[in-house]
Parts: sequence; structure tokens; C-alpha cells
Amino acid sequence: MWFLIVLGVIAVIVAGMYNSLVRLRVRADSAWADIDVQLKRRWDLIPNLVETVKGYAEHEKETLEGVIEARNRAMTAQGPGEQGAAEGMLGAALGKLFALSEAYPQLRAVEGFTDLQGSLEEL
Repeated sequence: MWFLIVLGVIAVIVAGMYNSLVRLRVRADSAWADIDVQLKRRWDLIPNLVETVKGYAEHEKETLEGVIEARNRAMTAQGPGEQGAAEGMLGAALGKLFALSEAYPQLRAVEGFTDLQGSLEEL
């Protein structure tokens, strides 16, 4: 009799632990999906930003191509670790692109550029 009670208590504990682990996995998947949505929004803004800058900084082609390449790497990265590294490279490339606005004061005056830059920094 006691054996069945102990076995029942163990079964309830194991079931509770399993449900807890499943709940944590679902929460982690949901959090990653939220991050993924924000990253995709960021990636979609980058081509618009590059096109805006192209007209003002035509000879800065290398920087613009670096941003596009970093964006493509970030989009194809698999898993949190690889995607984190790719996002770091993308952030550095975007930093160089934003530095161009300091070299081209007329670019900072373009409303589209400042709106896109603000959106990217927000994301």
C-alpha cells in the first residue's frame, strides 16, 4: 500500500516537472519569436536606409556594400549564437553608415534618412 502511495507521489512530481519544462520551452520559443520579428523589421528597414544614403554618398560604395553583406549574413544565420554574432557585425556596419551622416551634413537634413535612422536605433 505504501509503495503505491510513494509511486503515485513520484509520478505526480515527475509530471509536474515535465509540465514545467514544457512551459519553459514554450516561453523560450515565444521570446525568440518576438526577437525574430524585431530583427526582421530591422532587416527590412536597412535597404531603405542604404538607398537613401546612396544618393548622397555615391563614392562610399564600400561602406554601403558592407552593410548589405552584413544584413544578408544576419538574415541567413541559424541559431541564437550565430545570429548574435551576425547582428554584432550588422551593428558595426550600421555604425559606419551612420558615421557617414557626419561627413555629409546635407544627408542629416534629409527627413527620410533621419526617420529611418531613428527607427533602426529604436529597434
